[in-house]
Amino acid sequence: MIDVEPQKAEGKVLFHFTMSLDGFVAGPDHAMDWMTGFTGRDGVEEEYIATTGAVLGGRDGWDLDPTARPYSAAWDGPIFVLTHHPEDAAPADGATFLDCDVAEVVRIGLEAAAGKNLEILSPTIGRQLLELGLIDEIDLHIAPVLLGDGIRVFDNPGGRPIRLRHAQGPAPVAEVDVRYRPVAAA
Repeated sequence: MIDVEPQKAEGKVLFHFTMSLDGFVAGPDHAMDWMTGFTGRDGVEEEYIATTGAVLGGRDGWDLDPTARPYSAAWDGPIFVLTHHPEDAAPADGATFLDCDVAEVVRIGLEAAAGKNLEILSPTIGRQLLELGLIDEIDLHIAPVLLGDGIRVFDNPGGRPIRLRHAQGPAPVAEVDVRYRPVAAA
């Protein structure tokens, strides 16, 4: 397997999620409790805290917990929430509600990120940006769990496939192999 280089603050539009092996980034009703108990490589959270300049999310996720901040509140930066109804959104410090074209939100977010990365934390917004060619990189942390239901990282029935190339290594179209074994139920 190709080793992953540390994330860098390069002013990228970064589609970033922890994902279940079956492609879900949240359980039913945006449930996130399934994420506890998994470990990643050392320092990965600190890496994203240091390289993220701004975050863009959607209203559905925001409404679940308007007080939540990415990275357990260790990250301090502007949050942008794309919504068709900014007037009735629950306000919070550092959060700006926008009702405009997704390309315009990216422009605003990158400007606020001040040379660091703009993290996209919404599958719906991420899909729209992928279709427009505005995603620079997709970072997925695949957790060893099968959810079976919830919100997929990319859900586009009837849409065209979007081909990707590996961001590192000599084989840009290589698949990534993962191997897990089921844990027996207690």
